[in-house]
Amino acid sequence: MSNSFFTYKGYPLVRSDDVIYYGSMADDYVVMLQILDKKKVKDIDIASKVKIYKMSTDLTLPPTKAITKTSEKESLYEALDLANAWLSRKSKK
Repeated sequence: MSNSFFTYKGYPLVRSDDVIYYGSMADDYVVMLQILDKKKVKDIDIASKVKIYKMSTDLTLPPTKAITKTSEKESLYEALDLANAWLSRKSKK
């Protein structure tokens, strides 16, 4: 049995129903993608509205303080692309 995750541009992806976590808990931030709406294309549900949250992995922060950025996109690809840009930028302290 392997403990490896699916990855996108070098960051792990973990999915639970309509929520996808992107990034590593060992890093300062992860991104949560919440699929809000889907459309049917043939027999497949395709995300048509995705809410994106950049969140601190600091477990001492209350949930309202942990979220540092939010956005909304019309496709999962656009959402993952933005999430990757957020995680790839180095935090300025």
